[in-house]
Amino acid sequence: MNPEEDVYRHAVRRIDKIAVALTIAGLVAAFVAGGWKWAAGFAVGAAASWLNFRWLKQLVGALGSERRGSGLAVFVPLRYLLLGGAGYVIVKYSLINVRAALAGFLVLTAAVMIEALIEIIYARN
Repeated sequence: MNPEEDVYRHAVRRIDKIAVALTIAGLVAAFVAGGWKWAAGFAVGAAASWLNFRWLKQLVGALGSERRGSGLAVFVPLRYLLLGGAGYVIVKYSLINVRAALAGFLVLTAAVMIEALIEIIYARN
């Protein structure tokens, strides 16, 4: 394993841990702010965010490997259709809070930003 892959694996592991911490904090805050509907919305959004991140990791792994599956061309647009369909169902038919779901969907974005700050701070030392 080369050093670049090791840095990538550590960063992904830290992002996962940060995302779990942000999800737990967000669930508590959403429940306190708006009850179970907000907490459920945040949980659904965070789950979708995590699923999207997992799919992105698989995509990056497939692009970096020697074997590229033919399903990659189908998988990339399909994931956006699935997430878009889930978002439509949440907005149209669900009882959960849409704003809380959107906030939950941003959990991994926040985790990546925090990881970037950690990398910047670590690079200075």
